[in-house]
Amino acid sequence: MTVTGTAVRGRARPSPRRRAPHDRGHPVLSRFRLPWRLVGYAAVLGLGLLYLLPFVLQLVTGFKTDPDAAAHPLGMLPTTPTTAAYQRLFGLSQAADGVPFLRWLGNSALVAVVVTVGRVLFDSMAGYALARLRFRGRTALFGFVLAVMAVPGVALLIPKFLVLNTFGLFDTYTGMILPLLVDAAGIFIMKQFFESVPREVEEAARVDGAGVFRIFWSVVLPMARPALITLTILSFQGSWNEFTHFLVSTQSGQYETLTTGLARFVSGGLGGGTQYPLKLAAALLSTIPVAALFFCFQRYFVSGANAGAVKE
Repeated sequence: MTVTGTAVRGRARPSPRRRAPHDRGHPVLSRFRLPWRLVGYAAVLGLGLLYLLPFVLQLVTGFKTDPDAAAHPLGMLPTTPTTAAYQRLFGLSQAADGVPFLRWLGNSALVAVVVTVGRVLFDSMAGYALARLRFRGRTALFGFVLAVMAVPGVALLIPKFLVLNTFGLFDTYTGMILPLLVDAAGIFIMKQFFESVPREVEEAARVDGAGVFRIFWSVVLPMARPALITLTILSFQGSWNEFTHFLVSTQSGQYETLTTGLARFVSGGLGGGTQYPLKLAAALLSTIPVAALFFCFQRYFVSGANAGAVKE
């Protein structure tokens, strides 16, 4: 065969690809792209520092004295560093008007742990039932769960109080914990994840003689670790920071949590004066458990939040 033009042995020789102006390695565009990238990094860094500024002020103010905090509320360095605020919170001070911070901390820890365990268990079971079991009214029940998510929590405050008072659960640990054991958002998250699990895995377990609960507990639930971690973080954070429910379910000081106790403290219920170091130190300590939990499991949190987005 005659070789002519770009034809070589019967095949057309591919013409060399001309590099487009928008290619990554274009020297002209790279020269202009670098300054804009630096500007973007500087903007992100500035926004990050601006976001962290209140937390830094909170940390620094906790080591100030009351006059120093009142005179220099935005000062980044305490004039006379002191740990008096933290000593008073942990009962190491001789101040007459002590703050029952340890009792608040114990109540919050108790409620948060019990509610988190209950939500992970019950939300997982409800989500699996809605995703896999076939029963009459399943679609309507799931629609009801979605409707509950759309109801503002403030609209349920008075009904919650009436129900708890009627059943004798007002101002008790049971009344604080029981209404929070099941969460509509958690059921939705687990249902979406269980629907992404291949049915062949469950069918293989069913062939081996496993029942519904055995399949759920031993086969499907271990595969849902990202979603479970996500639900654990959300449940712990929600119950730890819960305020409105505890406001209508408790009255005595012995059942105060960090949120209700700090609210009473900030409103002037535990002594006069600004007491900025004491208030900000208590607020800082109350945020540490949730922040530590999130930073330890943030990788699983992101993967679990996207777990049900794509189905096989």
